[in-house]
Amino acid sequence: MSDGSRLTVRVAAMGTPVPGVRVLELVDPAGASLPPFTAGAHIDVVLPGGHVRQYSLCNSPHERHRYVLGVLDQPGGRGGSRAVHALVQAGDLLEISAPRCHFALDGTATDSVLLAGGIGITPILAMAEQLTLDGRAFALHYFARSEREAPFLDRIADAPWAARATPHFDDRGGADLAAAIGAPHAGRHLYVCGPTGFMDAVLTTARQLGWHSDQLHREYFANDSALATGGAFDVRIASSGQVIRIAPEQSITTALEAHGIGVPTSCEQGVCGTCLTRVLDGTPDHRDLFLTDEEHAANDCITLCCSRSHSPLLVLDL
Repeated sequence: MSDGSRLTVRVAAMGTPVPGVRVLELVDPAGASLPPFTAGAHIDVVLPGGHVRQYSLCNSPHERHRYVLGVLDQPGGRGGSRAVHALVQAGDLLEISAPRCHFALDGTATDSVLLAGGIGITPILAMAEQLTLDGRAFALHYFARSEREAPFLDRIADAPWAARATPHFDDRGGADLAAAIGAPHAGRHLYVCGPTGFMDAVLTTARQLGWHSDQLHREYFANDSALATGGAFDVRIASSGQVIRIAPEQSITTALEAHGIGVPTSCEQGVCGTCLTRVLDGTPDHRDLFLTDEEHAANDCITLCCSRSHSPLLVLDL
């Protein structure tokens, strides 16, 4: 089942609940239990063509016999979703990582507001399952352009927590975002996942309503600022003193690799945190969606796959 840090799984079933969304059920080829995961976790999936993409697990965290993914087809994307929709078939063997979670439920929360936009419902489903099992209060708001474009509605309708879920469709008048978010209070936390514009609107509205950053949790699927260009700068490798020039159109990871310095990467968009590296000197130009605002302000870490530098030189703890 395992090859180093990767697992081999079989695609046990595939479905298309709504146009443009493919649901995959992954199992161990020998029928063994899969590694446990927590609500909000994701896995890296190695797809045909060598693409490595991150997908949230949307089944109950108490299930050990399968992982369930929901993948939106994005023809204008970087090829991962196209590979899932066009090349992956039931019965195929895929390599995946063990589950990781950067979007965890806060264990101290007594009340949670779950907001999902489109395919962002995937990690939110696992959170609803976990909160129900824990006996904790929550409300789920699911936003989509139309019922036809909202996957997992049948699953939500059949869930024991269905009464806590409210769908909002643009073609039926949408919703009052502020009303869905509600007022903050001690012990209340908000979790949001979906397209970048939707998430930015949710977080901006929540802050305007008085929510503190410690109460706000988000999971981005893509980073519109990833690999944005900028001026040239240098990085120094602290362990060797080697100085490497980063060209205006070049990522730090690409430049390091060209000099024989490999850095683990996965999403290549500053979403997953795999390439996070300590900064010993200099001021990063943060382009990621992984670090919090407070961590950005500290300037002691950088995602090498997409971020750049405000200072002429960055000294990296490599």
